[in-house]
Amino acid sequence: MKQFIDFIPLILFFIVFKLDPLTVELAGHSVELGGIFSATAVLILASVVVYGTLLVLQRRLEKGQWLTLAACLLFGGMTLAFHSETFLKWKAPVVNWLFALGFLGSHFIGDKLLIQRMLGHAVQLPQQIWTRLNLAWVAFFLFSGSANLFVAFTYQEIWVDFKVFGSLGMTVLFLVAQGVYLARHMHDADTQDSKD
Repeated sequence: MKQFIDFIPLILFFIVFKLDPLTVELAGHSVELGGIFSATAVLILASVVVYGTLLVLQRRLEKGQWLTLAACLLFGGMTLAFHSETFLKWKAPVVNWLFALGFLGSHFIGDKLLIQRMLGHAVQLPQQIWTRLNLAWVAFFLFSGSANLFVAFTYQEIWVDFKVFGSLGMTVLFLVAQGVYLARHMHDADTQDSKD
């Protein structure tokens, strides 16, 4: 569920991006809605609200959520400041590649792999399986970042659609595949425990 909370700002970004351009009066100011720049402003605002609410309710944010928020503020802010969507197009690839780097780095830094730190409290698996799973996350984030970059600069007319639905679809498919993989190995772990 919490993975999908991260998509709320992105979905709002998509909705505002797809609006026919219109001017709305808000607190005595005229606000333009529709298109990339108003959608970027909504993305920034929604990210601050979503992650701010999570911070208040949970009294903490995960490192990935901090990274996502910082990237949104940086790339979204640069998009608005320089009035160029190029900066926003780099956000998804950079964030995905930083996540890949984090998962890969956990092979060399710390006593547990990143995926093991995330799921180890709920699942018992042999170290070899944790390693494969962690490397699968590295591959997923590398692929996701590369796919986002390719679409953003090759198919500019659909990059926003891909950013929302492509990213969400890839994430759902990967999580389902991970669930199937884990279910198979959890069954093996149960069988191994009953033999002991």
